[in-house]
Amino acid sequence: MAGLNILSQTPSPWQLSASSYSLRFRHFYDFNFNSGDIKCYKIGSPASAFSSQMLPHLSNSSGSGRKQGPLNAVSPTEQAQVSSVDDLYDFICSGPLINKIGLTPEKVAKSIDKWIEYGLLLCRLFQLNQLSLNEAQKIRIYHYYIPVFLWCEQEISQHYSKFNEEEEAPPLVIGFSAPQGCGKTTLVFALEYLFKITGRKAATISIDDFYLTAEEQAKLRDRNPRNLLLEFRGNAGSHDLPLSVETLTALSKLTKEGVKMKLPRYDKSAYNGRGDRADLSTWPEVEGPLPVILFEGWMLGFKPLPPEVVKAVDPQLETVNKNLEAYYDAWHKYVKSWIVIKIQDPSYVYQWRLQAEIAMRADGNPGMSDEEVKDFVSRYLPAYKAYLPMLYSEGPTGSDPEHVLLIDIDEGRNPILGC
Repeated sequence: MAGLNILSQTPSPWQLSASSYSLRFRHFYDFNFNSGDIKCYKIGSPASAFSSQMLPHLSNSSGSGRKQGPLNAVSPTEQAQVSSVDDLYDFICSGPLINKIGLTPEKVAKSIDKWIEYGLLLCRLFQLNQLSLNEAQKIRIYHYYIPVFLWCEQEISQHYSKFNEEEEAPPLVIGFSAPQGCGKTTLVFALEYLFKITGRKAATISIDDFYLTAEEQAKLRDRNPRNLLLEFRGNAGSHDLPLSVETLTALSKLTKEGVKMKLPRYDKSAYNGRGDRADLSTWPEVEGPLPVILFEGWMLGFKPLPPEVVKAVDPQLETVNKNLEAYYDAWHKYVKSWIVIKIQDPSYVYQWRLQAEIAMRADGNPGMSDEEVKDFVSRYLPAYKAYLPMLYSEGPTGSDPEHVLLIDIDEGRNPILGC
């Protein structure tokens, strides 16, 4: 990777739009991470290019109440390897999502300052050194998180262009349909941060937030004594649909300053891992005006199939398939834009879950055994095998193809060119 030498570089045509920004970029030469805080010093001067006040301190928990871990965090004492703006530009343009989100090399050139700024913010969030990223971290930030953020920004702008200034436009609900373990929660966490730091309020909810209470889940299990797919939370039928409708309806009305509401949360650790709805006192609060809602879930967008199709996959899936019929009115009709994360093989879910549990055990924390992981994932695999093909070929239930972003990812959870 070439070193940064802006003073001696001859700007190429694409750089002219950011020629003044090149001087600003030099300010990022020296990074010092202390307790998660970024200190950015201008070369030869103690003045900071981005003051720490501009980037409020974040712990590893989001405002949504969900904890996040580091993204392959770089050691605070590691010496930065500075890359040139040319290198970054070329790397951005090589990303598999650039064409999908309607960007050209020329458009990237004109907005290179924004890419650098967003990259800095994400490095701040995940406690990384922007000038010393490894390949995996660069891919995750510049090929994935920032392109998806820019696409969401386009969707929000298009959404609000449909309303007159005097109208109270409801927030745009962006649905994220992605298998478990593929990194969707971290993606949404990064997007929510970028929205807030750039001036947009965002609310994040998951279909997990709408699971039945422990008591209601026990009743569901009793009504389906021989159906392992409904024994525990997860599949269609194990969600409190009235609560989800109430929540989405209330969120759609958060168009004024001062209007507040609490977002439901679920405690997966309750009852030895069986789970239960979290206490109301722990639910995070969100306040209007709210321009965007980020709604994620592993089965979001699934469409009911003919009974004979699901029966051929697993007879136990018939009841789940019937339950799925009510999910359009409860969830999908609220979603106007969709991000669908596509995997090549549902068995990735097992591998990802196994990796997570092995890491937990290695850190001395309680984790499922390999056999328990296999049993856990086996309760989701029939739905993946039945519903993912149609989701990928036709899009989510009720979706507009013009507002669906399909992202193919590999086993490493990184975006790739689709087949």
